[in-house]
Amino acid sequence: MCGIIGYTGEENGVLDVLLTGLSGLEYRGYDSAGVAVADSSLAIHKREGEVSALEDALPDGSVSGEAGIGHTRWSTHGPPSDYNAHPHTDCSGHVAVVHNGIIENYQALRDDLETNGHTFDSDTDTEVVPHLIEDALEEGADHEAAFRQAVDRLDGSYAVAAVFATSETVYAA
Repeated sequence: MCGIIGYTGEENGVLDVLLTGLSGLEYRGYDSAGVAVADSSLAIHKREGEVSALEDALPDGSVSGEAGIGHTRWSTHGPPSDYNAHPHTDCSGHVAVVHNGIIENYQALRDDLETNGHTFDSDTDTEVVPHLIEDALEEGADHEAAFRQAVDRLDGSYAVAAVFATSETVYAA
């Protein structure tokens, strides 16, 4: 089972809320944890293991922003590792996504995205989502429309949340 948290609020409080929420989700089972905090860029931090391993890896005082997402992972696609931990990003690092569930058509989506030049860093089904969002953004969609277009292409049972660099909004479905 995975756990997801999203939060928007005061710039210096987002990371604390995310970490507190992730700690509360640990009882559900996990093999890694991660956060993405949006400011002028995305700060992505993720680690295999417990939330405490993530907390130990965070740089002191340098993660701030007004929106963020977090995730605890129980592996379904790919082994437990830092690179399979969520959040996952698009090629440009502009959007980060966390996901719980199964994207049944991820392999077909991934094959199409790779054919169109996207590169993947994980073994997860989740990573197709930020790349789908990236494609919609490149076609001129705004953040909300790009998120909706990506979700519309997914088959399966899932929950997904995303944040964008330079945005104070968490998008979720």
